[in-house]
Amino acid sequence: MMRQVGEHLVTRGHEVTVATSYLRERKSRSHNGVSIVEFGATGNHVRGLRGEVDAYRRFILQSNYDVFMVKAAQQWTFDALWPILDEMRGPIVFVPCGFSGLFDPMYRAYFRDMRRVLSKFDHLIFYASSYRDIDFARDNGLRKYSVLPNAASEREFGVAVDHGFRTRHGIAKNAFVVLTVGTLTGGLKGHHQLAEAFARANFGDRPAVLILNGNKISTVARIREPLNARRAFRTVRTRVRAARDRLHVTPMSRTDPLTAAVSRINEAAPGRQAVLVDLPRPEVVQAYLNSNLFVLASKIEYSPLVLFEAAAAGLPFLSVPVGNAGEIAEWTGAGEICPAPRDELGYTQVDPQLLGEHISRLASDPDHLAELGRSGRQAWVDRFNWKVVAAQYEELFLKLIAPPRVA
Repeated sequence: MMRQVGEHLVTRGHEVTVATSYLRERKSRSHNGVSIVEFGATGNHVRGLRGEVDAYRRFILQSNYDVFMVKAAQQWTFDALWPILDEMRGPIVFVPCGFSGLFDPMYRAYFRDMRRVLSKFDHLIFYASSYRDIDFARDNGLRKYSVLPNAASEREFGVAVDHGFRTRHGIAKNAFVVLTVGTLTGGLKGHHQLAEAFARANFGDRPAVLILNGNKISTVARIREPLNARRAFRTVRTRVRAARDRLHVTPMSRTDPLTAAVSRINEAAPGRQAVLVDLPRPEVVQAYLNSNLFVLASKIEYSPLVLFEAAAAGLPFLSVPVGNAGEIAEWTGAGEICPAPRDELGYTQVDPQLLGEHISRLASDPDHLAELGRSGRQAWVDRFNWKVVAAQYEELFLKLIAPPRVA
């Protein structure tokens, strides 16, 4: 979201600077017109803030900006601001991004302080009209907020379908392809539950392929020694790896339950295949465009970008009730929700048997899938691409900096 909104604001004539984590592989101080300032900092209030936190605070206080926006609680770029919020000149805007730790006992004191912290912001932006973060704001009497949706890139999903995708990856033309996209977080994205559901699903006589696309999670920020001299910034260099000739399994431990589930699927029947991959981004887009059903089985989300991406591709989706997935299904008309309860920490508990039954029902109704796909694609064209949503951010920012009207 930050990259897409930033780049679109640049194309609309604005100057945008992003203060973010230091990445060793970043090679430049700008990307598509957006200036980048890096800080070797990490952590949060609960785990502790480490690294160039003071340098970040000085940069914010010394910067000349018209609007300041920070995204996501429970991480350093937001938590490090708490001591200096009263010194910052407005307007300052915060995107809470879900409050994933709201029900975690470890964060109890953190969220006791949150109402006081939120009251210091001029405006809040939420992605959902009903979720734990916006409900928290309402319950605490905060009223200066907007609901702006997530979206999918018109640049990425405005491409033509590459009909060679299936041939390139050894997928039969008549196969029913189930896709999910998400970082391998050790279980939070529900890859294992989806694999078990796929194993239980009934596709009739039709061959079926499950594509589990995701990279292993890694630490993105590294601590550096503080620098006295002006930092030499590195540029973001987009690397697009050559597409694999065929889908290959992403290396993981043989004892990993997801790897074991994938192996069981591939050994059970010749007409059914599951693959765990990390495709280059252009191939991920083509995976969306060449699949039959997108399934999200995550335990926790806020406003899943992948559901907007599925809609953009004209790909119907099935999701458990995680984040505001139900609202996205209503907004786009692109998907359905498989019931699943939440535990005391707010994590969705997926039933693979029930999810498999929903996959079976959708796979047996191609006309309904086609209708969902058409509805999602049109909703994306009209409302849920970043060009449209970035204009909504611009409109809000301009209102915030407009001088008050004189009566």
